[in-house]
Parts: sequence; structure tokens; C-alpha cells
Amino acid sequence: MAFQPVILWTDALIYLLLGLAAAMVWHTRRHEHLAAPWQRVAGSRMGQAAMVVLLFYVVVGLLDTLHFNPQSGVDDQGEPIYSTEVLSLFDHIAGPLRTQREKTYSAPFATHLFSKENIEQPDGSMLRDYPRLVYGGAHLKLGDDNKLQDIAFRALSGALKGAVVWLMLVIVICRANRDRLSRLLSGRLRNPWHVGAWTAFGLALLLGALWELSAFYHVLGTDKVGEDVFFQSLKSIRTGLVIGTLTTLVMLPAAILLGIMAGYFRGWVDDVIQYLYTTLNSIPGVLLIAAAVLMMQIYMSNHADDFNSVTERADLRLLFLCLILGVTSWTSLCRLLRGEALKLKELEYVQAARAFGVGNFRILLRHVLPNVMHIVLITIVLDFSGLVLAEAVLSYINIGVDPATNSWGNMINGARLELAREPVVWWSLLAAFVFMFTLVLAANLFSDVVRDAFDPRLRQQQ
Repeated sequence: MAFQPVILWTDALIYLLLGLAAAMVWHTRRHEHLAAPWQRVAGSRMGQAAMVVLLFYVVVGLLDTLHFNPQSGVDDQGEPIYSTEVLSLFDHIAGPLRTQREKTYSAPFATHLFSKENIEQPDGSMLRDYPRLVYGGAHLKLGDDNKLQDIAFRALSGALKGAVVWLMLVIVICRANRDRLSRLLSGRLRNPWHVGAWTAFGLALLLGALWELSAFYHVLGTDKVGEDVFFQSLKSIRTGLVIGTLTTLVMLPAAILLGIMAGYFRGWVDDVIQYLYTTLNSIPGVLLIAAAVLMMQIYMSNHADDFNSVTERADLRLLFLCLILGVTSWTSLCRLLRGEALKLKELEYVQAARAFGVGNFRILLRHVLPNVMHIVLITIVLDFSGLVLAEAVLSYINIGVDPATNSWGNMINGARLELAREPVVWWSLLAAFVFMFTLVLAANLFSDVVRDAFDPRLRQQQ
């Protein structure tokens, strides 16, 4: 299939973030004192399990970051004509999930719609009943009572496929070395890599079963417009990751620079920076975000011709939300770094550097900044889950991401009104909760491990 690559604003920033992460990994591996804390993280069983779950979310998010315009036809000269629709590599992989839409609500693994409708019979009469789904369970014969057996068989088949994929990956990682493979799975390596391997095994079984079933059923039901909820939940992963990572990318420069400058220089520099973040903290964050989003909406409404597609419009709003969240969330880290810089300024090696005539900014770069990075790293990891939850809350009150953007907040916002129905439409809310809860739990567990590994006070106690 021919296609035209598309790079959205958030895509470009994610690529930049990946480049920075790769550079940090390269730099860390060259310095033993920097690699040692990460070795302690790798030596944690909890850290291993959390990393595997986070890796799954990251892979799905990256697949959903590679965007393109598909070819819709050719012109008279044989040149390709590309559609204005923006798709991602994940959309292409999950084609049936995206395209197999029903009329409206259907429950998980259902074969009929959730509500009764008037159905015209062959003889012209009308029958009020639950209409058959177009795709969900369409392979089953009408009146077939073997649905449970079919679900169990396909779940088992998918789990076996997932297990095969897992085994192939493990063999590749171990480079087909039988002894290394045995030591990995039995836990005889120095680090508990077997915990990560078996966690990946369980995840492979679950995902394999769900993926196999999703080709024949709507495993998490459909929403009001008949879109598959499982597909929506997976598509929302990218939004959560973008909010959690790009917001951090925005807040870090200001927090680090202003924090260490306030603590090191003191005087009027400290007074100005304290006044700045105190004033910003005095404004309720929700009000500031709401005002900024409203201004952005007005701008996009007045300049609708500047956007080639709905996706580009929604992406710009997502980027702007990351920016405003970064502007409102840098103050706490700045305050922490200011206090740490006040302490570091009085230490002997900093005083010695000043006595030898080393410039202030060189001291900040060579002596102060490296010694506050453990605080920066711990704060980044701890704030990630909070930012993911912030997106859900903001979208719930309609000041978050664009309604056209798949996100857990939009799913919860769309499902809240359906809780008053009789019977209750519960599966959209549950799906968003489970996916968001899993990501936040894994991030919190991983952050605990990182905090214990990087905090010098905890290392001294050990």
C-alpha cells in the first residue's frame, strides 16, 4: 500500500525525546557511577515486572506515533492521490478493530445490539427485538448455543500464539544459547531477569487471547457510535504517554535552571524566582488550564483553514495542553532544587572551586547539576502517573484533549451519562479504568524502585 508520511507536532517531540533518551543511555553506560543505580533497578523483582508492563505501553504508543496518509487512488497521469485521513502504523495493524463498526452499543462478547429495535420481517411485519451485530459473533450461526465453547477455543488458540511469539523473542534475546536460556528461565542469573521474562509470558498469553478474540468479537463491547472499545482503549495509550512525557520535557528546563540558580546565587535572583513561582502557585491550576484551552479553541475556530485534517487540529490541542501543563507543574521541582542547591553551595568542593576562580556557571554545570539529578529523575518518574490522571480529569470536565482524540478521559466523559441508563452501559468506563489503572500502577511501582535506587540517603542506610 502506498502512503505519504505525516509528522505531527507531537510526533516530532516524541522523536526528540527518544533521541535524548538514547543519548542518556549511551552516556550512562560509559560512566560506572551513573550505571550503578540503574543496575540496582534491574536487580529489583518489582522493577522487572513494572518495566515489562511499561514497555508494552511504550511499544503501542510508538506504533501509534508513526503517521501517514494512505493512498486513495491515482490521477489521470497515474500519480498517486493521497487521502486527507491521517492513520498510524497501529491503525494499519489493528485494521479490523478500527473498521468493524456496529450501529450502536453492544456488550462485551455480544452477538446482538444492547437495545431493542423494530425489525422488519420477510413478510412485512414488524418485530421488536435485539438486532444481530454485523461483525460481532457474525461467524456463529443464528441460534447457535456454542458461543462459550467458541470463545474458549479461540482464547486458547490466541494464548498459544502469544506463547510462541514470546518463546521466539526469548530465544533471540538469548541468541539461541540453550544454557543461557535455561539460566534465564530458572532465575540463575545475577539479576532477576526471569521475573521480567515470566511477566512478559503472562502478558503475551493475555494479549494473544484478546487479539485472537477481537477478530471475531467485540471483547470490550462497542460505544454509542458502534466503535470497538478495545480499540479505543489501545489508541488512548499514546495520549496518556504523550501527556506524561512531553509535559515533563516542557517543565524540566525551567525547573532545573531556575531552581539551581535561585539556590546558588541567592539575593535578588532568588527573590525574583521565588516571586515568580509563588505567584504562579497562587493561581488555581484548573482555572489557568481552562482559560488557556479556551483561548486555543477560539484560535482554532477562527483559523480552521490552517489545518489539513481533524487529526492535525486535535494534535495541536494535545500539544498545547502539554505546554500549559508544563507551565503549571514546574514550580514544585523548582522549589526542591532550590533547597538542594542551597545545601550544595556550602559544601567543601564547591567552596574550593570558587576559591580557585572557577566561574559560577561552570560550577553550576560541573558540580551542582550532577548532584541534583537524582532528585530530577525521581520527580520525573513520580510525576508521570499524576500527569496521566490529570489528563483524565481535565478531559472529564471538557477542558482536556480534543473530543476527536482517543483518550481515557474522553472515554470516561462519554460513559458517565450512560451510567443512568437502564440497563447500565458499564464497559467503556471499566475499560478506561483498567487500562489507566494498569499504567499508573506500573509507573508507581517503577518509581518506587527508582527512588530507592537513586536516593543517596537510602543507599547510606543500606
